[in-house]
Amino acid sequence: MEPATELEKSKAHIIVEIIEYLPNAVVSKTIIRKITGNITASSFDAGEELAEKISPFDNYVQIIDGKAEVTINGKVFRLAKGEGIIIPAHASHIFNANEQFKMISTVIKSGYED
Repeated sequence: MEPATELEKSKAHIIVEIIEYLPNAVVSKTIIRKITGNITASSFDAGEELAEKISPFDNYVQIIDGKAEVTINGKVFRLAKGEGIIIPAHASHIFNANEQFKMISTVIKSGYED
């Protein structure tokens, strides 16, 4: 995988076109990466999944193409294009592609100082 580089600033883009589907793969592209959080676009080919993960931060996910299955703490959510969900900090979660989908993931790393 190539190093994470941000999208060019002050240049318009069509979000669903910044990342392509690749056969049998999950592809990610960094939109913004900062110490306080990051925004990433990802594409999942049908049949792919990301292994169970737990993040110490809240993660907002929005589907921008296709339909996704997200399991959070054992509860399954089926999200269609345009839908989003907040994965709470410290929650176990899995992404499963029953069909191709693309998503935007926004992680906020501040607000946990207290």
